[in-house]
Amino acid sequence: MILIQNAKMLEAGTLKRVDVLVEAGKIKAIADKIEPQAEMDQIDAQGHFLSAGFIDVHVHLREPGGEHKETIETGTLAAARGGFTTICPMPNTKPVPDSVEHMQRLHHLIDENAHVRVLPYAAITERQAGKTHVDFKALANEGTFAFTDDGVGVQEAAKMYEAMQQAQAVNKAIVAHCEDNSLIYGGAMHEGERSKALGIPGIPSICEAVQIARDVLLSEATGCHYHVCHVSTKESVRVIRDAKKAGIPVTAEVTPHHLLLSEDDVPGDNAIYKMNPPLRSTEDRQALIDGLLDGTIDIIATDHAPHAADEKDQPMTRAPFGIVGSETAFPLLYTHFVKTGKWSLQQLVDYITIKPAKLFDLPFGKLEEGAPADLTLIDLDVAYDIKAEDFLSKSSNTPFLGERVYGKTLFTMVDGEIRYKGEK
Repeated sequence: MILIQNAKMLEAGTLKRVDVLVEAGKIKAIADKIEPQAEMDQIDAQGHFLSAGFIDVHVHLREPGGEHKETIETGTLAAARGGFTTICPMPNTKPVPDSVEHMQRLHHLIDENAHVRVLPYAAITERQAGKTHVDFKALANEGTFAFTDDGVGVQEAAKMYEAMQQAQAVNKAIVAHCEDNSLIYGGAMHEGERSKALGIPGIPSICEAVQIARDVLLSEATGCHYHVCHVSTKESVRVIRDAKKAGIPVTAEVTPHHLLLSEDDVPGDNAIYKMNPPLRSTEDRQALIDGLLDGTIDIIATDHAPHAADEKDQPMTRAPFGIVGSETAFPLLYTHFVKTGKWSLQQLVDYITIKPAKLFDLPFGKLEEGAPADLTLIDLDVAYDIKAEDFLSKSSNTPFLGERVYGKTLFTMVDGEIRYKGEK
């Protein structure tokens, strides 16, 4: 048994002092005061904030096949340092988890190496090539979290329609990277005033929104839960908002970097600022914030996308898309939105705990008696700088290096076991 004393937890939006008793991987008791017993290991939280462990439904662990960028071990350590206890890795690996054999191999790697709970996606199509569907029923029976071809949009409407029919039949979501390849035009950043000024080919906003518009109608026709990855444009927000008003089962996520940055923050031909979807206009950024606050966008997910330094040290037209986010998401959002009074702490925590759990019917993300003991303890008051040398990820490709933030993880617990312990 573990007794966490002198913690502060959110109760009806207010921080309240509590003791929390953990036994057999579950939260056994939460009370104003729990008397310690000889058999209990005691942890003094010293008045710091105790939250249910965070849930990230969109990460890239790169293993198998991309271990020079990240591994299951390093990626899950990075997640734990960021306060995440449940993460869902995308299937753009080598091999792709597009068969029972490949999914079983992935589960074996997870069982051997993961430091937090990992719920893997399966692909929608074999090799994510958009041509032949995977065996949805067989993969659902192998513990697939949901189905996605993230990294590429499913280009053919019929393929997406049939995928939704099959996913609905096994009660799984279709999770979509929305991008019409015919509208990319070789772009490396958002098509706007900044791309024109830098002379870098741009990706128009309509590239994303037009595929979402197609897919919400397919979701309506099939009844399939359709979840939109990393929404980035005001047009996308409008389409999702209208779809929700029509009662279509669509949900959506937004990343911290799309909430915090715009095309105007791209300093030049610097691939650290290259991600897909790209950083859009300030108007798009505000639409994302508004959409999150009014419930059009449901949750925040990091799209943690590690790359080796030499891969990113190229012109934007040649470098890969993506930035890391597992270790910086909470402190960046807490610093920029909660400490400034724009959001409450309760709102931020809900976006990364109870709301993703509810969307995907997960038993996690709750700080209550009987729930799994997935917990993170955070010092909300200490200021520190984001430094590459502190990262537990193999990669440090993020534009937020050097930024001063608040919200430092002191420990992360999964199923009652401490998986990460930071400095006080």
